[in-house]
Amino acid sequence: MKKLVNILQNVIVFEGLDGAGTTTQAKLLAQRYINTGSKAILTCEPTDSLIGKLIRQVLRGDIDITPRSLAFLFAADRENHLFNNKNGFAYAINRGEIVISDRYFFSSLAYQSIGTHYDEVKAINSYFPFPQVVIYIDTPPAVCLDRIESREDRDDFETLEFQEKVYNTYEKAFHEMPENSHLLRFDGTLEISVLEKEIFTAVSQIISIASP
Repeated sequence: MKKLVNILQNVIVFEGLDGAGTTTQAKLLAQRYINTGSKAILTCEPTDSLIGKLIRQVLRGDIDITPRSLAFLFAADRENHLFNNKNGFAYAINRGEIVISDRYFFSSLAYQSIGTHYDEVKAINSYFPFPQVVIYIDTPPAVCLDRIESREDRDDFETLEFQEKVYNTYEKAFHEMPENSHLLRFDGTLEISVLEKEIFTAVSQIISIASP
């Protein structure tokens, strides 16, 4: 039986392969909540902090570091993302805001464990609390790769073989979620507008919109 743990209330995390559409759908959901009068903020990982910018340089292949070092960099960026006393989203939660994040530690488990042992990446991220809702946009690796082939900023690791490994590792990470952290799966091959409506309908049953 899955255990109950303390979770980040009013936090919605989007996960999926590169090219799955997490960024687009996170923006659309945040706008949906804002349009209803709810206090909602949109954020992402890696962040725009100095650590996050360094991570993006590594992903582009501009800087060469070990896979384990990259896993620690993601964790450092995440800790600052949560607890920075100026813009950490833990403070937004305390203000009663809904936080919508494009990626969280599930991405580290799925991606960094390809180059570093899964249990080690899990240990590095064991400090971080689970979100109330995880939205997984389930999109076949081949479809994702086709979508990102034309990107100028395409990362070096984006190959079909790599994406398939990530796809399978996501399943392992989701299997370990506690029962009070909700996993919602959606078909990433749907039209953007159709997918957006399905996501909002499902999520708003868990995290209510503002009262009129």
